[in-house]
Amino acid sequence: MKGLKKTAILLSIGVLLIAFGCTPEQPKTENQDPMPEDPPAELPFTPHSSAEGIPSRLALEEEKIAVFSEGAPAGFYWADGYSNGNQFDCTWRRQSASIEDGAMRMTVSKEGSGYAGAEYRTENRTPYGFYAVCMKSASCSGIISSFFGYTSDPVWDEIDIEFLGKDPGVVQFNYYTAGKGGHEFVLDLGFDSSADFHEYAFDWQPNAITWYVDGTAVYRATAELPSHPFQLMMNIWKCSAEDWSGPFDAARIPVSAEYRWFAYSPNE
Repeated sequence: MKGLKKTAILLSIGVLLIAFGCTPEQPKTENQDPMPEDPPAELPFTPHSSAEGIPSRLALEEEKIAVFSEGAPAGFYWADGYSNGNQFDCTWRRQSASIEDGAMRMTVSKEGSGYAGAEYRTENRTPYGFYAVCMKSASCSGIISSFFGYTSDPVWDEIDIEFLGKDPGVVQFNYYTAGKGGHEFVLDLGFDSSADFHEYAFDWQPNAITWYVDGTAVYRATAELPSHPFQLMMNIWKCSAEDWSGPFDAARIPVSAEYRWFAYSPNE
């Protein structure tokens, strides 16, 4: 029972302080009254009907595997010196990322006749579980910033949280199973994702993927789901698919996305 009580307290603190950033600054003391466990009744966004009845879920302190106020974590690395090609119109550069002011900042900038971007990923692959990030997206048409899981071994499986810089007021969720996509869902956030830090998450299970914004379940998918362990990744890049990302606004770069922490909790 003590463990359950601690979990409920941590969840309630996170919900109450979400307006001040993703990470609660002060732990609850024994003299404080219990706080409500549910998110505020009035949300800036409207969850999809597929998420109806799914309980709220915020990342717990002990689930955070990378906290950038503590420096660069073990088990992650920055991509450096290669390009994905296709719609990725940039080269990953280690120097395009930095850790400062308690956050990891990744930037798209001009590089010679092309562009440099940044990508951060785990060294190992992880299976089913709860994945969360505290981040501030990039705001620039033609630029994508993200948090996602990806593998190409043995097949292409992927689960995405993506921000299209042409409209930081929305977030796109998507997934690929054995290379098959077409599962996009766009949520109107009701706030500017590039203006402040918010928590975004997905809970990946064998029978469903549930996405969350600031602890509230907002969308759920149940068909043709990915099943292979993947690397946890995040990146920022110039996109050449303008029908999706919008026309590139070269006058806005350099432009950055910022990340305070990532969390992962495997299934028990």
